[in-house]
Amino acid sequence: MPEKAGLLENAKANWKTYCWRALGGGIGIYAMQLLAEMGHFPIALVPFATSVVNVIGLPDAPPAQPRALIGGHLLSTVIGLSVLSLLGAGAFAAALAVALAITAMHLTRTMHPPAGINPLIIVTSALPWSFLFMPVLAGVILLTVLAFIWHGIENRFVDHEGKWPASWY
Repeated sequence: MPEKAGLLENAKANWKTYCWRALGGGIGIYAMQLLAEMGHFPIALVPFATSVVNVIGLPDAPPAQPRALIGGHLLSTVIGLSVLSLLGAGAFAAALAVALAITAMHLTRTMHPPAGINPLIIVTSALPWSFLFMPVLAGVILLTVLAFIWHGIENRFVDHEGKWPASWY
């Protein structure tokens, strides 16, 4: 039972942080919904819901850092669009695009697991190259700015000693 007691104490001590991050996650999702509307995309085609959870909810994790967030999404999107251009839509092309995106994110140290959905969405929906700019580029910029502001406020008022980002590069 001592382990459970320790977990409960930790949860009680961090309730403000958890609530703050939950509120930030909700605001981040709302921002992504607005982005989807502006780009005339269904929200299901805007690949940032799990990125919001990572960047706002787990700001200390390596995949939540700007290099991974921005690099992972942009790289995965370019790969998805390239594979679509070369092979067209289809299950094989989608699988290949995701596999190439995973490899590229590893090689460039931009691993952001939520970005792995980008090539799948692109290839299966036959999205245009403009998808790279709206919603992907606009979304990563919006999410990076939101996270920087949100965690800055958190560090000042919500008893969190870490900082976001841990590093920009």
